[in-house]
Order: sequence, then structure tokens, then C-alpha cells
Amino acid sequence: MPSSRTVPPALRRAFALAAVTAALILAGCSGPSGAAPGTASPSPSTSPAGCVADPARTIAAKPGAKTMSPLSAETVAKLDAVAAKAFALGASPGAVVGVRTPEGTWTKAYGNADLAGTPMQVGMHTRIASLTKMYTATIVLQLAQEGRLKLDDTIGKYVDGIPNGDTITLTQLADMTSGVASYTMNAKLLEKYFADPTAVYTPEEVIQAGAAVSPLFPPGEGFAYSNTNTVLLGKVIEKVTGQDVGRLMQTRIFDPLHLAHTSWPGTSAALPEPYARGYTLNGNSATPDAPADSTDWNPSWSFTAGEIISDIDDLLTMGRALGTGQGLVDGKTQTLRLTSFSDIGYGFGLSCSQGWVGHTGDLSGYNTSLFYDTATDTTVAVQTNSDIASGGCTTSPTLTDDPGDAICQTPAVRLLVALTGELGTAYVPPPRK
Repeated sequence: MPSSRTVPPALRRAFALAAVTAALILAGCSGPSGAAPGTASPSPSTSPAGCVADPARTIAAKPGAKTMSPLSAETVAKLDAVAAKAFALGASPGAVVGVRTPEGTWTKAYGNADLAGTPMQVGMHTRIASLTKMYTATIVLQLAQEGRLKLDDTIGKYVDGIPNGDTITLTQLADMTSGVASYTMNAKLLEKYFADPTAVYTPEEVIQAGAAVSPLFPPGEGFAYSNTNTVLLGKVIEKVTGQDVGRLMQTRIFDPLHLAHTSWPGTSAALPEPYARGYTLNGNSATPDAPADSTDWNPSWSFTAGEIISDIDDLLTMGRALGTGQGLVDGKTQTLRLTSFSDIGYGFGLSCSQGWVGHTGDLSGYNTSLFYDTATDTTVAVQTNSDIASGGCTTSPTLTDDPGDAICQTPAVRLLVALTGELGTAYVPPPRK
């Protein structure tokens, strides 16, 4: 763990001001306002259920001829300006951002990959946390499309011991209306995790921990963002196919989309080179002056709710595929997904705000955002190597360099809001408490 002397003064100030929000992020995620924290933030919004204006048009969108060309210098200058400002207001040592439109692609790195001052670089790997939920839910949809399961199957058909398991459907697990509590609500599990974040967990262990504090409400009668839901979907996938879910991620998603820099770590804490080190206020020994280096914390406790590792180019490719369904599912299945959003803005393993569909993720030391604009065929991805929120997180009059910046945001969400706003329609994050 770095000492306070290794933390640059500007970052030390940001870490200190953000300390009050560390309890929200826990060991990996903060749910929507009023919901229990989990392994990564879903970022639902108050958008109506019809968040995607024209699903058929979105599904039929064809890649622009200039998609892989550089964006114009004028556009890049504007995006760079807003990204640089947003990055400076955040609490992350470094960030990598990417924008892909029909007119071209732009990527850039800001800041440092570690507290020793190694520059952040485009192409560095980070843990993408709850973006993993979108990949997991996609495989469930693929299996439904193939007739190997039904979305209205109950979880009790596949996994025993879940309260209300005989009535909770797979869809309710995917859209967070099952009433199954996130295992991050289990105080005993959190105490054990924070005592040794390098320990390996089995999916069964975290499922049992979530079940022990369930149900939160009758199935279908509420919303609670829960990692347990998506871990359960991972076990369903393995039971239906008889295969390891990591292998299925590779053959069903990574390989077909040519995601050469995306991986499933399983029980390994190692990240592929090159990678950015992660910093967090989570854990028993972290302080605002000495955030914990969480790079080598084991991701196994998040399983299919948050394990995947990726880089910016692969995220841009995946974001568009998730929005259009192209390369992943057929048009009928994608239509179901793009019309699955509730009034809170969360659907089948996917969230929606202002027509932007995607997910955000917090996993101790890493914060990621990936969204696709269904109206303009534009993808925005952000990787950061800190999950510490800042801006509006306390009543301190010296909290921010911008008096109008009163929103408490994690660094990747702050950059997402800035970039989408410059592109025309700003993503609206949920309020944080």
C-alpha cells in the first residue's frame, strides 16, 4: 500500500474529500440511490420505460464507413477539452476514454497508471466490474434464443435454497426485481472480505451469503440492485450448458466479436500486461492519505457480476454490439432487450438513460462506464483506476474547483457525463447518497 508521501498533493486532497463516500462503494459497487450497494453501479435513471425511441432503427444500424478513421480535429479538440476538465475534477490517478461514431474514433489517456507516475496509456487493461453483468445477461438471452432455457423459468429449477426460488424468474434476476439481496448486504461476508481481499470465493459462497439476508420484497414488487442475481444467472448458464462460464464468455462473446484484449480471470488476481494499478478507500487499512492499492485483490467474489478485464478498443466494440445486438443475438431477442427497461431505467442486464444504453461498474480500485447512444450510433467508454467518488460528496465549501459541480460522481461517470454532453445528449446518472 502506498504511503501518504507517494500520493500527489492534488490526488491526496481529492481522496480526502471523497472519503465520506467510501462506505457506499464497499468492495465493488454502489447501487442506485436508496438501493443496497453491490459490486458495481448500474446507473439506472428516471427515464420512462420507452427509453429507446426506435428499437428497430437501432437494431438495423449499419456501421459508418469512417467508423475506424480518426475523428475530425475540431471534434477531437472539443472532446479533449471537456474530458480534461472532467478528469481534473475527479479522484482518479488516470483514465482512458474512447468515443466511436459513424464519423470516426477517438481515444486518449490522461494522468497516471500508478502512484509512481507511470503515464496512463491507451490499451491498458483494467477490471470492468459490473459491466460484466451485460455479458452474462447476453449469454442468458442467447440460450433462450436457442431454446435451451426460458426467461420465465424460475431460479428454483436450477439452484436450490433461494428464498422465493419457486417464483423468481430468470428475467426478474436480470432486471433486479427478484427481491434477492446482494451478498454485499451480508455484514459477515463483508467483514471477511475486507479482512483479506486476496481470498478466493466460490459462487456458492456468495450466493449463500445473499440468500441469508433475503428476501427484500416479493418477486416483481420492487427494485434492488443485487450482485447475487447475476451470480445466480452465471450458475444457470453453467448448469444449462455443462460448461465453465469463463469458457463460454470466450466462445460466445469474446471470439465472435474479436475482443482480443478482453479476458475472464476466474480465480486469478493477475491482470494482463499492460495494466493500470487500482486505488480505493475500501478495506480495513485504507485512509484518505493512503488509499489501498487493490490491483491484486482477488475478483472471484464477483464472479459473473463483475470479473471481466478489458481495454478501451474492445469496450467500444462491445458497447455497439450490446446496443444493436449485432454479433450477439437476433433482432427479436434484441428488441426484447431494448424494450425491457422499467421506469427506473434498468432492463435485462442493461440500463438506459436519455437513449444511452449500457452500464457502469465499480470494483475496488477501478471504475468503468460503457454506453451506446441508440439515436446516433455512438459509443462512449471510460476506464479509470480509482473508484473514489468526488464532487458534491460533502458540504465542504472547498470541495470542488467548480462551484456549479454539485454532483457526487465516480471518476468514470464524471467523464461519461462530460463526453456525452459534448456529443449532444448528456447521460444523466442517478443521484448518489
